[in-house]
Amino acid sequence: MSHPLHGRHHSVVVIGGGQAGLAMSHCLRGRGIDHVVLERDEIGHEWRDRRWDTFCLVTPNWQCQLPGFPYRGPDPDGFMGRAEIVSYIQEYAKAFELPVIEGVEATRLRLTPHGFLVRTSQGDVTAEQVVLATGPYQVPLIPRMAERLPESLVQLHSSQYRNPDGLPPGEVLVVGTGQSGCQIAEDLHLAGRRVHLAVGGAPRVARRYRGRDVVAWLDEMGYYRRGIDEFADADAVRFRANHYVTGRDGGHDIDLRAFAREGMRLYGRLRGFSSGAFTFDQDLRKNLDAADAVSEGIKDSIDAYISSHGIDAPSEARYVPVWQPSVEPAELALSGITSVVWCTGFGRDHRWIDVPIFDGRGYPTHDRGVTSCEGLYFLGLPWQYTWGSGRFCGVAADAEFLAGRIELLHRGGRSSEVRWLAGSPPGTYESDDWVAPRTVA
Repeated sequence: MSHPLHGRHHSVVVIGGGQAGLAMSHCLRGRGIDHVVLERDEIGHEWRDRRWDTFCLVTPNWQCQLPGFPYRGPDPDGFMGRAEIVSYIQEYAKAFELPVIEGVEATRLRLTPHGFLVRTSQGDVTAEQVVLATGPYQVPLIPRMAERLPESLVQLHSSQYRNPDGLPPGEVLVVGTGQSGCQIAEDLHLAGRRVHLAVGGAPRVARRYRGRDVVAWLDEMGYYRRGIDEFADADAVRFRANHYVTGRDGGHDIDLRAFAREGMRLYGRLRGFSSGAFTFDQDLRKNLDAADAVSEGIKDSIDAYISSHGIDAPSEARYVPVWQPSVEPAELALSGITSVVWCTGFGRDHRWIDVPIFDGRGYPTHDRGVTSCEGLYFLGLPWQYTWGSGRFCGVAADAEFLAGRIELLHRGGRSSEVRWLAGSPPGTYESDDWVAPRTVA
């Protein structure tokens, strides 16, 4: 028996029912454009099932600005936890009765002479235009060296980690110091576990400075609205790791030096595994100093903004490092380590897309989400156009922009043949550079 979805045609098919796909749906509905949203799992799945128990946003609640549905809760300066985020997204879809079909996986996307064919787990759907809102965090990445570790060692990707009790007793190696790595390391540390942390090159940022959340300063200064086309090094910008900080317990800095002073063991980037020991690069001091320098540089820009605008803001002493590595350990014996948490990011999986819109690195060629294939778009990519693009605060602007392009094509009718456009300079994004370029065989 065929599924009711099979054989249906829509003006637009949106693939992905996360915040990006839902924002797109809201904008299309507002323009009266027929569409459907296909969600592989359930609305909120990524936040509910691939985040740890104490996970919360690192941006304040007031930045949750899905189109037509700004945060209206009692704590605008607080930070939503995992359950609250899921509720916010689910309530958004319900409030506007968005046409989301859950439990439908898109397995192939093809271009035909008459439009797009979307093959799904519930049959084939056709569309004049397609929006790919599947997000950037699709396939958990774990280095191949993991295959050489003993079977007795419990290994989890950050997307599988839930809480300290889910790991066996003993010491834990956390690999990676992007947002996930630092927050999971803190979670384990606060639970009294002995944590060994492989520190990469991700930058950090202070939670608050001169009387306000740093996010509030940066928002007022226009950082979240600055377009990628304003940067001379667009590729490098898209490639940067996010700054680590936390919204836990009302929000605070994550200071790896303070963790070390309290007993956490810090190392440089993970180099490899050989002869029963993990090996590390000798770059711990450099990485800690670089992270601090970024944080202090952001404070410099805030100071300059306050001064130039004559703002009355309290003064604040600058950060002084509370710990310095006296030696940089090059090895960590496996003895005593019972678990490894790989906070090594995610990769893209676009193999199901049979349309030549990708560059040599597999990144989609696009200009503000408009790909080189007429009628095919991306939404929700980090730095799709601004720093806020992949966040609750910026996806609305990107969705509105795409909705305008979609409406123009929709009202004018589809071309009889595909027009190929020059894409923007290729860009990419990655998680923290958690591992050294070379490994020990």
